[in-house]
Amino acid sequence: MSQITKNDFDLVIAGADLNCYNVARAFHEAYGTVAFAFGRYEIGCTKHSRIVKFTEVPDFDNPDTFVKTLLDFASTHTERKLILIGCTDDYAGLIIKSKEKLKAHYIMPYIDEELWQKLQSKANFYKVCDTYGIKYPSTKIIDKDYDASVLDSLGFDYPIIVKPSSSILYWKYPFDGMKKVYFADTPEKAKDIIDTIYASGYPDEIILQDTIPGEDSNMRVLTAYSDKDGKVRMMCLGHVLLEEHSPKARGNHAAILTEDNRELCEFYKNYLESIGYVGFSNFDIKFDERDGTYRAFEINLRQGRSNYYVTASDCNIARLIVEDRLGDGLEGVRFGKPAFWHIIPKKIIYSYLTKLPEIKKELHALVAEKKEFSSYFYKFDLKYNPRRIFYALAYTFNHYNKYRKYPK
Repeated sequence: MSQITKNDFDLVIAGADLNCYNVARAFHEAYGTVAFAFGRYEIGCTKHSRIVKFTEVPDFDNPDTFVKTLLDFASTHTERKLILIGCTDDYAGLIIKSKEKLKAHYIMPYIDEELWQKLQSKANFYKVCDTYGIKYPSTKIIDKDYDASVLDSLGFDYPIIVKPSSSILYWKYPFDGMKKVYFADTPEKAKDIIDTIYASGYPDEIILQDTIPGEDSNMRVLTAYSDKDGKVRMMCLGHVLLEEHSPKARGNHAAILTEDNRELCEFYKNYLESIGYVGFSNFDIKFDERDGTYRAFEINLRQGRSNYYVTASDCNIARLIVEDRLGDGLEGVRFGKPAFWHIIPKKIIYSYLTKLPEIKKELHALVAEKKEFSSYFYKFDLKYNPRRIFYALAYTFNHYNKYRKYPK
């Protein structure tokens, strides 16, 4: 097998958030590379870091600016191959839509635009689910011309979940009180939420969905990597122990324990290979105690924000991309090994797992075996770097206040 080193490529990342840092850390651990990142503004996740060189481009989400910035960078970095990774839905979408303009300069492990159009909105994803037998919560889809009377006869009971079909478009129309997901106890509350979203200028469909009962610990996250030929080569299933609870971050994973469920993995593997998927995919899934099924909420057409749980489980995401695109290719399917990943203090996690003593026991064992990981506590980036140490500690312990303010 050919030996790939950091002298063979440069990593370019679109984004600056936790996702970006997790990707940069995976590449640095595997190859010693320092990532070049671009985004609209710098945030703490990648600030004062030795493994990320960040450049602020105020309108980087403008397609013309996006392409020009990346082409300009490529013109001054011709000595090595360039790998381009997007770390938000928006940036991943821009990469996919700009492939023709960028393909001469960048390696981009992504699906084509036609498949992206079929999957990027939740409404379209659910149509695909119907075709392939993927279970998802009972759902009603409306647009801005909806008839409010539909809210009285959804076919499932309140409280319900209300969320935009297109997260890419949704975040382009900010308003006060904006949340990632909304909960409505009554038709009147649902109408208020819907009207507020559409008043912002958001133009796409809105999802009304049955609320699957159960705590955060009923959630699962499945990350897969499909090689350039559309064959699934890695699957890592995570048991989500706790999510973030603040309004704009609700649903973001805060603690994950890898889990072995080959039957569930095989089901999604068959689906991904059937549609010819390429690159990273990330599914949010919840176990429905009412009928014992796993129901998908959405597919992210990229690696998830919490992707370091995959690298921590001995499936380094950088090696997958590099071996697939620059090396001799990948063989077989790799599955995640036991690991415990979190971005919040363990004390908070344990306090939410009082009804799951066996899980707590497993976590304690993994901590004792040094199989516990936290994204920001990377020794290389913290050594003799007091500003980075301060950020890592402040970010972590600030969650005590957040969970006190938003306990559920």
